[in-house]
Amino acid sequence: MLWTRWLVLLLWFGATSTEQQQQDDERDGHRAEVRSDPRRQRSSPPVEPLDFGFVPAAVYDTHAYYEPGTVGILFHMVHAFLYAVQPNSFPKDLIVRVIQQNMGGIKIEEWRKPENVLLLLQWIHYESGFLICAVFGIVFVVLTPIVATCFCMCRCCDNCGGEMHQRQRKNADCHRGFFTASLVATTIFIILGVLVAYAANHNVSTQIKSTRRLINTNMRDLKTFANNTPAQIEYLTAQYTTAKNKVLSDLDNIGPLLGARIHSHLGKEVVPALDAALRMAGAMRETKEALENVSSALEILQEGMGKLQASLAGERSSLSNTLSDPACTNGAVSPTCNTIRSTLPQLGVNADFSKLPDVNHALTNINTVLKVDLSNFVQKGYASFNDTSALVKEQTRNIVTGVKSMLDKIGSEITAFSKMFPVESSLANFTIFLNDRHKVIESFYPQIDQMDFYRWIACVAVLCTVVLVLAFNVLGLLCGTCGYDRQATPTTRGCLSNTGGNLLMAGVGFSFIFSWVLMGLVTTLFVVGGNVEKLICEPLANRQLFKIIDTPFLVHPEKRNFLPGMLFQNPNIDLTLGSMYRECYENNGLYHALQLENIFNINSFLNRTVYNKDLAKVFEGVQVDLKDIMLLDQAGRDNLLNFANTGVGEIDYPAYLAEVNKGVTVVDLLSFCSDLEDQADQLPRGALENALKGHASSIRTIHREQVVPLEQAMSTLSQSIKLLQRTSNDLPVKVTNILSAIDAAEYLITHNASHVVKQETKAFVQSLVGYFKQYTEWVKNSLTAEVAQCKPISNMVDSMEIVACSFIVDSVNTFWMGLGACCLLLIPSIIFSVKLAKYYRRMDTEDVFEDRAKTGNRDEQVCDISGNVPPLSSPYNDTLTWFPRASAPPSEW
Repeated sequence: MLWTRWLVLLLWFGATSTEQQQQDDERDGHRAEVRSDPRRQRSSPPVEPLDFGFVPAAVYDTHAYYEPGTVGILFHMVHAFLYAVQPNSFPKDLIVRVIQQNMGGIKIEEWRKPENVLLLLQWIHYESGFLICAVFGIVFVVLTPIVATCFCMCRCCDNCGGEMHQRQRKNADCHRGFFTASLVATTIFIILGVLVAYAANHNVSTQIKSTRRLINTNMRDLKTFANNTPAQIEYLTAQYTTAKNKVLSDLDNIGPLLGARIHSHLGKEVVPALDAALRMAGAMRETKEALENVSSALEILQEGMGKLQASLAGERSSLSNTLSDPACTNGAVSPTCNTIRSTLPQLGVNADFSKLPDVNHALTNINTVLKVDLSNFVQKGYASFNDTSALVKEQTRNIVTGVKSMLDKIGSEITAFSKMFPVESSLANFTIFLNDRHKVIESFYPQIDQMDFYRWIACVAVLCTVVLVLAFNVLGLLCGTCGYDRQATPTTRGCLSNTGGNLLMAGVGFSFIFSWVLMGLVTTLFVVGGNVEKLICEPLANRQLFKIIDTPFLVHPEKRNFLPGMLFQNPNIDLTLGSMYRECYENNGLYHALQLENIFNINSFLNRTVYNKDLAKVFEGVQVDLKDIMLLDQAGRDNLLNFANTGVGEIDYPAYLAEVNKGVTVVDLLSFCSDLEDQADQLPRGALENALKGHASSIRTIHREQVVPLEQAMSTLSQSIKLLQRTSNDLPVKVTNILSAIDAAEYLITHNASHVVKQETKAFVQSLVGYFKQYTEWVKNSLTAEVAQCKPISNMVDSMEIVACSFIVDSVNTFWMGLGACCLLLIPSIIFSVKLAKYYRRMDTEDVFEDRAKTGNRDEQVCDISGNVPPLSSPYNDTLTWFPRASAPPSEW
């Protein structure tokens, strides 16, 4: 078929799910092997999501939805009646068995088989409601002419109301009123039935015009489908360039990308080693500053402590002389002087820095070590290691060029493959075919309109028979009611009243003539239309009909599915009409709806193009030589070793700390001065008090000018000594560890770099393949939901359902419902018309009563239509005179 030709191009975009899954499984297995080795464990690189845009969407005009409006109430009434007649569920299994057992043709002798008899009985049980109603209709059709004939013959014999004589009753007016009201009500209901039938008849003509709109929109949607599909396929093909350009961009930046990953992997060993060496270079400078601080502080302390010792000795001697004053022998002053005299030994220095060794030897060694700038060597190591990206880019230049050529070749193959199939020409032919079919369909419009006009005339003619009866009923009621005179006797009724009765009897005659014909028509339409509604329309609306068609092995015992066997000559494909309709109803792609991946296998093409294994093989040959990277040369190593041997660790740190922890003086001079002034204030005012306060002032001066600088020098010495102690603590071990880490990092670069390069190259290739995976997944999703959206197919099914069921079947069923109601109501109409006509027609005879003078009895006499009284005979012999036919004896008799 034409449409299968252009579908081939769709196949290669989405038929890769199986092979792609196998490749994914292989990759997963390989990754599992990598995870099994802790040294090779490495997370997959995140793949940047690509934006492929949106596939050009097709806009379809058909809205396969029908809202019947007011006439829908009648449709619901018909459906409710049919449900009451046939409440059984859809006999799917029964129909399937009937089809399967009779696929070879139905033969008369085969009905005698038990299984066929059972199926027949089941079918009769299912159709029992329709059969009962049909039997009722047939009985009506058969009995109505018989009853009409008997009724006519009965009336000809002056029976069944045929005698032109009417007995007079006291409740005659009540009877007449009841029959009039009943006939009026019956007539109204018949009118409603006629209106229902006419509305259904008119609805068919109206909706047939709407059918043209559905046909036009469906044909237009099919053309849109055919015209948009090539553009959608071309868009899918063109978006390969998006993935290709992203891959080319990554290849152009292979240095920063692949080199950065290699750098990051090796940096876990290299960077910490270089950082430790750089920190050690900083420790060298800090050690030098600390040694210089120790040397200068020690010199200051040794010189200052001597001067402080001399100053405190002189002040102690002067204060002792002051306390030798005779004033101190006074009994009241003597205790204070003795107390001050006892504190004089506290005026002395506490720490002795003269015995501490100097650090000049270590300082000389560290100055020698710092003549070589270790940080410069470390920075050279950083620069050498950071040059990995440039090395990768330079050494993979030829490989990148080859890969680019390979990608261009893949693009050319995809373009060439898309040109292998004449999609545009096939779709153009398909569009021409649609235009031709549309013209053919439009050429039938005049014939359809003419046939519909004839149908409309025929239905109106059928309704006119009922309208004729209604006309006689209505005119008979109007004439009879308007011409009726209560004062007139049955033989003296007026012409208008008599005409009304005659019209009613005419209506009875036409009712007998047409009712059985109408009932035959109603029965036929009921059986056909009702079964079409229950067996086709309802199952089509709830998709039960699809389940019958999709029943496995329905058509042939060796053919599993009907639809793929018809379309692809492969009935084993799991494709059903229901699934196809459901996918198209959801406006998914035709490729997914028809499951075309089971028909066309282009995995080999995709393996050779998009999933090209040669791409991975090319990158397997990537060799990046990192042996030229040197993290720390021999001069830097010697510098580290010399720093460890500078003698910093040989300094007597406990001795230094012991002296530093001592105070400069034995006692706090400021506290001593305060106590001295307090004691001086206890003495009588005089020369002694002033002398003691002068000594306190001198001691404060000594503290300010000599002790405070010494305390600052001691603080600097303490901090420097502690820093040196921390730095020298296991200094050779630290240097050895740094050198070992650098050696290990250089060994990793020298001996294991190839493994790292191979691992990171594989991850880089996976990221490149990830772009193609995104492209193929996007193509697959687009084919599933966006390309060649088959909504027109489901719209065609829905449109056929609307036209056949909603427009025609529902209207036909409503027509026979209205007409059938009229036929049934004609029975009471006949009865009431016959009864009522007796009160309107002019009778030939009537009942009269007169009083007898002799006997005083009131006797009844029958008068003819002229009012003449025939001669009376003996009351005992002339019984006909006394008891006329159809008259009762007088009540006084």
